Amino acid sequence: MLITMKEGEEVIKRGAMAVEGSAITYVGAVPSEEILSTYDEVVECEGRALMPGLINTHGHAAMSLLRGYADDLPLQTWLEEKMWPLEAKFTGRQVYAGTALSVIEMIKSGTTCFVDMYDHMDQVGQVVLESGMRARLCRGSIGLVSEAEQLEKLREAVQFARDWNRQADGRITTMLAPHAPYTCPPDYIRKFVDKAAELNLPLHTHLSETVREVEQNVADYGLRPVEHLRQLGFFDLPSLVAHAVHLTDEEIDVLADYDVKVAHNPGSNLKLGSGIAPVPKMLEKGMRPGLGTDGAASNNNLDMLEEVHLAAMIHKGINEDPVAVPALTALKMGTLYGAECVFLEQEIGSLEVGKKADFIIIDLSGPHMQPLHDVVSHMVYSASRNDILDVYIDGKPVMRNRELLTIDEEKVIFEANQAFQEIK
Repeated sequence: MLITMKEGEEVIKRGAMAVEGSAITYVGAVPSEEILSTYDEVVECEGRALMPGLINTHGHAAMSLLRGYADDLPLQTWLEEKMWPLEAKFTGRQVYAGTALSVIEMIKSGTTCFVDMYDHMDQVGQVVLESGMRARLCRGSIGLVSEAEQLEKLREAVQFARDWNRQADGRITTMLAPHAPYTCPPDYIRKFVDKAAELNLPLHTHLSETVREVEQNVADYGLRPVEHLRQLGFFDLPSLVAHAVHLTDEEIDVLADYDVKVAHNPGSNLKLGSGIAPVPKMLEKGMRPGLGTDGAASNNNLDMLEEVHLAAMIHKGINEDPVAVPALTALKMGTLYGAECVFLEQEIGSLEVGKKADFIIIDLSGPHMQPLHDVVSHMVYSASRNDILDVYIDGKPVMRNRELLTIDEEKVIFEANQAFQEIK
């Protein structure tokens, strides 16, 4: 069974897919035995489903080292008193170890592409290179420092973006990322906008995650964050904003008009008590938000199927509307819409001829997946990450029958724990 996510042909009950090199070359009905015999390898998937890999549109992979370190706190308290002091001790070793730990978790839960905004990004790029993952990477830059430090962070962000864009056989792409309007002075954000335009790269930032940051932006600059970024020219370029929880109807119109992409982070927003983004209103305006986990320190896992499930459920509850986010829409948020959010919809997000062979194989045989009335419904409301058997990226297997093929799980777990102990 194929869950293609192709518009209008999302499910092919008895289908086949062919891959040559890194690309999908056929999607459709099962070919004849004669045609099948021309392929080097034929994999029988009876009782299983193929679907595009999940796309995590916002996160901080190295923060897996801080999973459970500080919970049940408001965002600003959690960040300023718990996260930032410990993160200041991170070296490249901690970032490599934490990212590798996250990549294992993401592969085992069906994620094939992720966005990462952090520091020591060369180490993140190295993990992606070695693991076979696909990623859209950016050096996150907080501007609450001296001008000299600001410029050094900008230089690092630009250098990383230049050096790593389209590396790892094209699996790595880059962006520029001022951290947030409330942590970056306006002139600093303008510098990022100018550099992004010069390099022809998208922008990424946090936006209106909490009431407090919106109020702070008004106090500091006399504008709410959306209008603030609009006036700075941020939305004139391809841009992805994370969270977008506290928006007015007029702000949703602005984001829709500028075709701003949104990374909806339901799990993290719920855990931090930040609120629930107005996703149904975004959808009504023609926006197509993707899904993200945020970092494992605020989630506390990187399970994108869980985010798909939450996206389908919480908006029904908060809006008292059982069709607020239908199952198919939620699954597209984790795949096709996610690809659009990371500006890679021509390459990934659906099973279509010419796209990259980034796909996962799901076991449908479990009792929680029976009877198989509607495979999309089961993927959203019933499936778990443990149902994901195989993961392919760029046509290459990175997990088969739940065994990782490109990364040593036992070694990474040991080194991650060791790396945390060094800074504790």
